[in-house]
Amino acid sequence: MAEYDYVIVGAGSAGCVLANRLTADPSVSVLLIEAGASDRTMNVRIPAAFSKLFKTKRDWDYNTEPEPHLDGRSLYIPRGKMLGGSSSMNAMIYIRGNRADYDGWAERGAKGWGYDDVLPYFRRAENNERGADAYHGTGGPLNVADLGFPNPVTQSFVDGGAEVGIPKNSDFNGPHQEGMGLYQVTQKRGQRWSASKGYLRPILKRPNLTVRTEALARRVVVSHGRATAVEYDRQGETILARARREVILSGGAINSPQLLMLSGIGSADQLRAHGIDVLVDNPNVGAHLQDHPFVLMSWETSAKGTLAEAEKPLSLGRYLLTNTGLLSSNIGEGGGFFRSSDDLDAPDLQFHFAPAFFQEHGFATHTGPALSIGPTLVAPASRGSVTLRSADPAAAARISTNVFDDPADLAALMVGVEKALEITKTSALRELVGTPLRPGPELGASRAELEAWVKKSVELVYHPTCTARMGDEASAVVDPELRVHGIDGLRVVDASVMPTVTRGNTNAPTIMIAEKAADLILGRG
Repeated sequence: MAEYDYVIVGAGSAGCVLANRLTADPSVSVLLIEAGASDRTMNVRIPAAFSKLFKTKRDWDYNTEPEPHLDGRSLYIPRGKMLGGSSSMNAMIYIRGNRADYDGWAERGAKGWGYDDVLPYFRRAENNERGADAYHGTGGPLNVADLGFPNPVTQSFVDGGAEVGIPKNSDFNGPHQEGMGLYQVTQKRGQRWSASKGYLRPILKRPNLTVRTEALARRVVVSHGRATAVEYDRQGETILARARREVILSGGAINSPQLLMLSGIGSADQLRAHGIDVLVDNPNVGAHLQDHPFVLMSWETSAKGTLAEAEKPLSLGRYLLTNTGLLSSNIGEGGGFFRSSDDLDAPDLQFHFAPAFFQEHGFATHTGPALSIGPTLVAPASRGSVTLRSADPAAAARISTNVFDDPADLAALMVGVEKALEITKTSALRELVGTPLRPGPELGASRAELEAWVKKSVELVYHPTCTARMGDEASAVVDPELRVHGIDGLRVVDASVMPTVTRGNTNAPTIMIAEKAADLILGRG
């Protein structure tokens, strides 16, 4: 049995950060276990190619159970299965969320996680190419850049948003989140800059770090109330890795609660149903799942130079030689944050705009130039769950997001849909907007028809969170230091610990959580 000070399960956004920060002390040994393989492939490197990774061996390729409020439809949930995790497969949008998110966490019992508490960790992680200020850092492992070649039609969309009353905002991560603008991205010199690229690859030669890929964790071994080891399968062998100090789960909002349950930590009734001995009866494990529902609306466009031309030989050659041009686009180039109602304290809606036809997660095709607007609900009231399908670690968990369980969510998202339609009629955009593709021209403009289309078309924007949330022992899975209630020597560090989902894309907050966790683990928090 090999021994390490820390055993980290999952080399995604959080696991890469922890591996870097914990091994900075040469006297500390770390084992990092990853179920997937390398992230060295062209479709990881090329920003515009991210959806080509979907449903490949680098994707966990999850799907929800039939959703009760969507006429039994199942929703696709891609999750990165490789070094860097989903940061190696996302659209690279750098959004931290809203001050109200973190202050809300603190008010709900996550002491030490208010906005002023977490801002230093965002800054520490960051190398923002715009330079340092009160909100941004330089010199950190995570490179944050402006898009090198934003499409002109994306700027037209931003201008259209301003026409309908959403003010322009050049920095969604500065003093105010609300407004319209171009997104900053986790890229460097036109290439994806994942957590693997920024945090893990520079330290792979540290003698106190061991990385095991294609290693599937089976369970956390608990002895006398303390996590002491991780059992995992690799190359046909079951291996036991002992943790002298702590076991840290960084598998994400689906895999971390699944592994907790496989280890005997979860709802007693559910565990017993699968023949698993109950160590801690905690029904919050896997509960409270949140994600951001969105719909993508697409139109033909007369705009020139859209991403319809990105895969032509000229574009591909340009990118391979210079890392520039259309293929350096992250697809979702611009957007904005706004409120469905004036009486809200913070934005509950976000736009994702693409100068492309992007439907069905990139699997649908359209031959001509197009543009797409994705109204997204970023403060949903509905809650879902992750539960066991079986006691076999290789069996995918059961996932139900329960989208639109709360009718207020559909009502709010409809405001976003109607605002998108309003923007297409502005002077900035109307001459560029042609025949509607999704929803098509056969659909009337009545709210009832649009609402039916939204329920038929809504998807998830790849931000599962909250399934091992922070809080007190009665209502949560981990405490504010991310220690699992009821078990010593075990922490969860990933997006699952969020008490509520942040308003916006969740990669930057996940990296922040791991930065702060490293200080907590090392006694500096």
